[in-house]
Amino acid sequence: MQQLLLPLLLVLVLAVPLIMSSRKQKKQQAAQQDLQNSLAPGDRVMTTSGLYGTVADTSGDNTIDIEIAPGVVTTWLRLAVREKVQPVVETDEDSVDEVEAPAEESIIESSSGIKSDDEQPTTAQVAPPLEHGKK
Repeated sequence: MQQLLLPLLLVLVLAVPLIMSSRKQKKQQAAQQDLQNSLAPGDRVMTTSGLYGTVADTSGDNTIDIEIAPGVVTTWLRLAVREKVQPVVETDEDSVDEVEAPAEESIIESSSGIKSDDEQPTTAQVAPPLEHGKK
């Protein structure tokens, strides 16, 4: 009887963690599949690469269109969607702080004579592409 106890105990020690981990993995896969099937236009999502956007179109079987900026729509694999996120809601305190801060800065800058209303804001400059292999 004792000769069978040690092998049986070893099998149990190895089998139980394997079974538990496979159940956990199946639950995660089912949750991910439910998420991908529940995506609808207007949902705010985060991709596996950390990009936030709004679902624009879900008509493709394997792909969805995500709007990452106003007027910028990109096509992604459904598998790239990591999770749904709640839209950012601004509170009254946030909007008041944002409005007051630029007003104070413009008063300081205009009194020091650094900035005038006639100046256009500067835009970023784009460098020309590099030409590799040419000498």
